[in-house]
Amino acid sequence: MSAAPVRVVMVVPTYDEADNIVPLLERLRAAQPDVDVLVVDDGSPDGTGRLADAFAARDAGVSVLHRTEKQGLGAAYLHGFRVALERGYDVVGEMDADGSHQPEQLGRLLEALPGADLVIGSRWVRGGSIVNWPRRRELLSRGGNLYTRTLLGIDVRDATAGFRLFRRATLEQVRLEDIASLGYVFQTDLAVRTLRAGLRVREVPIDFVERVRGESKMSGSVATESLRRITRWGLEERGRQLRSAAGRWRSRLEQRRTATR
Repeated sequence: MSAAPVRVVMVVPTYDEADNIVPLLERLRAAQPDVDVLVVDDGSPDGTGRLADAFAARDAGVSVLHRTEKQGLGAAYLHGFRVALERGYDVVGEMDADGSHQPEQLGRLLEALPGADLVIGSRWVRGGSIVNWPRRRELLSRGGNLYTRTLLGIDVRDATAGFRLFRRATLEQVRLEDIASLGYVFQTDLAVRTLRAGLRVREVPIDFVERVRGESKMSGSVATESLRRITRWGLEERGRQLRSAAGRWRSRLEQRRTATR
């Protein structure tokens, strides 16, 4: 008996992406016609949700979730992930709606999946690139990822990347119901949780292209909040490591005392 085909869905959160959503869906469905798409719209006032609905009406591989308010990127992804799991998908992916992630490169992530529990499309591994970014933004992203990697002790070059594929079992094991990160730091949170669970993370190179239509949702306050959370997580992790080391030291000391009695 042949194995059942793997069902894959890409979760695409949207807010005011009326200029981008239809071109993205067209490219994605053309590049990977066997991959479904779940658009999660946070009540976009510019009509993004209506455009997605119209596309879904003529393409059975696309569906749309409508949320009543904008609660952050992480909240939209968590909603989409839960629905994807309820619908029985084996692999759940994520990507931006603004065209920064190239649908034509999704195949790179799919090819890496057999050896991983989470695949990340990375800007900062060999072969990855960024297009049309100012030097300041590149330095901020590289520096932020270096800070994250050093403070949290993880071997991921692009922990903030949003082009990913998760196995169903990965999302179940990291316990989505326990995740409280609702903003952009959600990406780092999930990567760390995956690694802490002892699961395999692979990074593959992608070309990240700066949006050409619409406005970025990233701001200085969002970046600052992300760094604040990562700093807190890093300090908490260092605290756990110190307590663990102190416990081992006390245990060895007690063993020596017992042996000399």
